[in-house]
Amino acid sequence: MTAKRVAAVICQKSQLAGDIFSIWLQVGAMAEIAKPGQFVILYCKDKTKKLGRPISICEIDAAGGKIRLVIRVSGKGTGTEEFSRLGEGDTILCMGPLGNGYTYTGDQKALLIGGGLGIPPLLALAEQLPGKKVIVLGYRDGNTFLTEDFEKYGPVVIASEDGSIGTKGNVLDAINAHEISGDVIYGCGPKPMLRALSQFAGENHMEAWLSLEERMACGIGICLGCAVAVRTEEGITYKRVCHDGPVFNSKEIVFDE
Repeated sequence: MTAKRVAAVICQKSQLAGDIFSIWLQVGAMAEIAKPGQFVILYCKDKTKKLGRPISICEIDAAGGKIRLVIRVSGKGTGTEEFSRLGEGDTILCMGPLGNGYTYTGDQKALLIGGGLGIPPLLALAEQLPGKKVIVLGYRDGNTFLTEDFEKYGPVVIASEDGSIGTKGNVLDAINAHEISGDVIYGCGPKPMLRALSQFAGENHMEAWLSLEERMACGIGICLGCAVAVRTEEGITYKRVCHDGPVFNSKEIVFDE
């Protein structure tokens, strides 16, 4: 699978929450080969920002040649702020699809578990994943996003850190409170959440596919800046999140203590 580099046109843009924006990009043939769990690299028009910004793919419209991205503005003067200021008809240099997405079959009850900005990548999976699924989403507070989109594909359970919506606590608190069970976990979110999901999967004899997030420079496996420790039959080695991931089986991942 070959990544493409295109001048993508913004065909739809909306603000989902205070600092979170949804952008649909016209990318042509890139959408035809994109898979849930993959990502793209966006490049700034400001040439002082030389490195691209990796953004997970939220939705895929292969027939229409479009992909959807959800972007959180990470601060003033950042690349994500530049993207948030662009409007419909503007272009963004985009490379993708990159990485390896989720591995799935249709004969298992799936738990799709996302936290924070790890929520958007699961929407394309929810749409394409056959079989029964329960979707568990974790937010900081009541400023939720994408919940109505997920409700099209299965029951949605919400957790919030401050208890302003859903179960107070994290996604595992919500799973335990609602006595949710399944055969396989597909997760994306902050590392502490993924570590907890890996432990939960092991304790409950479940398979888990988790999407890791690491700082990236090249996005194509050359610079080795996003290498993470993984377990193999030969022992501990390193793999590149951008090239070998971002999705890994939880049994592979070595989480820092």
